[in-house]
Amino acid sequence: MKYLKIFLIFLFVTPAFANQSHEKKLDNLFKKLKSINDITSARKIENKIWDLWTTHPSEESLTELLDKGSMYMSQNQLTSAHNVFSKAIELDPNWAEAWNKRATVLYLMGNYELSQKDIDMVLSLEKRHFGALSGQGLVQIALKNYEKALDSYIEAHKIYPSMKSTLKMMEKLRVLIQQESI
Repeated sequence: MKYLKIFLIFLFVTPAFANQSHEKKLDNLFKKLKSINDITSARKIENKIWDLWTTHPSEESLTELLDKGSMYMSQNQLTSAHNVFSKAIELDPNWAEAWNKRATVLYLMGNYELSQKDIDMVLSLEKRHFGALSGQGLVQIALKNYEKALDSYIEAHKIYPSMKSTLKMMEKLRVLIQQESI
């Protein structure tokens, strides 16, 4: 009975501690990312954030599943990638990066509305996900919602001020919006 209690405590408490540690690391990295001006240092922090996002906090098998889907995506096997990311979401619907990967695949497949729905899930789980915000910008451009695209890049820029692509996209969208209003 004593060993059963220890096992049950380990089974239920360890993932919670792992997730808290994961979140604490992300919080610290985001604080640094927001305050740093050096692009090289910012990219190192960005890479650490992506490493945490793409590593499931408690289930190595889900990390491996995400890697498999990413491999399919890199080989342009989008249906296979979609299926793998959907499985990861089914196994842990609270893992933002599984939603983000599927949103990316849906965007690449031209399913912009479904991509946006997955981005909404990403941002409900991780509001600081500058990758999802940038992706949302691309989705909204494809849907010709230029103001919403601009808002997405502005939000991404607030989180990651030294990310150059957001500044470029913000400028292009401002020009496009101004041209459309003429």
